[in-house]
Amino acid sequence: MRTVTLVGHRGDPYVARENTIPSLHAAIERGADAVEVDVRLSRDGVPVLLHDDTLKRLWGHDLPLVRLTHGELTELTSGGVPTLREALTSVGSHRLMLDLPGADEAAVRAVVGTVRDCGAQECVYYCGGPNGMVAVRAADPGAEIALTWTTLAPPRPVLLDVLRPRWLNYRFGLVSRELADRVHADGLLLSAWTADTRRTMRRLVNRGVDSITTNRVDTLASVLRKSRAGKGLTA
Repeated sequence: MRTVTLVGHRGDPYVARENTIPSLHAAIERGADAVEVDVRLSRDGVPVLLHDDTLKRLWGHDLPLVRLTHGELTELTSGGVPTLREALTSVGSHRLMLDLPGADEAAVRAVVGTVRDCGAQECVYYCGGPNGMVAVRAADPGAEIALTWTTLAPPRPVLLDVLRPRWLNYRFGLVSRELADRVHADGLLLSAWTADTRRTMRRLVNRGVDSITTNRVDTLASVLRKSRAGKGLTA
């Protein structure tokens, strides 16, 4: 039976603030097979978990991360923004999908280096657009990559040859049975983001995806339990 991987989007953000250790733990406790997190660098080059380029939305400080050292970030958020190292340590053998928004080659090397230092290569995979993933492949020839793709036109073969991704990662609205069949025929796995309603989740399962990223971990866990039990899912 085909197994669909459940990925918590930035943890379990309806339970705990996104990209924090409590959010990661909540996602895992509610049944996530993996957790997607966003990684950026502080001014002094420390990889930390933060989606936005400022602290305004989540932490109430209209300050860009690139202007803050890790120590200043820790003080402003009372330690709420974890380092990548802390996140890797806290989840143990559970999988993390690392999204690297806006990362340049130096940032990618810092992130990949931290993963390597923690001995977490087998527990980590990377997602993002072509430029970031090319940098990941250069930094770690053995990295597992989910190439985020935003158009129905397929990636060019030369890009796939360079990246050697395991996954193609699509916004859920683009996913059809035809797309799933094409991706699988190319020997790749298909992941979809970010599905938050039961109807969308059921439709994705029926269309043949291999992984779903969601903000509603408990809801998707319930949908997948019914699927695994052999109960019919209607879109």
